[in-house]
Amino acid sequence: MPARPSTSRRTVLRGAAVAPVAGLGLAACSAPGDGDSAAATPTAPVDLGAENEISKGGAKLYRDHNVVVSRDGDGTLKAYSTVCTHAGCAINKLQGTTLICPCHGSQFDAVTGEVVQAPATEPLTELSVKAANGRIVAGPAA
Repeated sequence: MPARPSTSRRTVLRGAAVAPVAGLGLAACSAPGDGDSAAATPTAPVDLGAENEISKGGAKLYRDHNVVVSRDGDGTLKAYSTVCTHAGCAINKLQGTTLICPCHGSQFDAVTGEVVQAPATEPLTELSVKAANGRIVAGPAA
């Protein structure tokens, strides 16, 4: 049986230098400051605000509730969870009607919930939404 070469000092030092850098990969995959991988959507109907805050063809992001509400051209309201389907980060940016996840750059259409840019492949979860007494109420069985 051939003898196993012993580990050199250089090999040990090289491994020690690489170990902290390898940990950076994990940090890069976790949610940055505003992203929250423990984010949750409403578990009960929640009053989001005045119905007139969302114009036809527009959308509004409700960060505190992880919900986006949009209004299509005929006035119909739609609501979606803003928890990214890729890694569970809370989406914190809305440009026009495009939601942008801070963690890995996935983008979603706020009107349809569909993915418009990977890495996410699954659409956002649709939530029930209605207008009641001039207020927007969204969540499960709103």
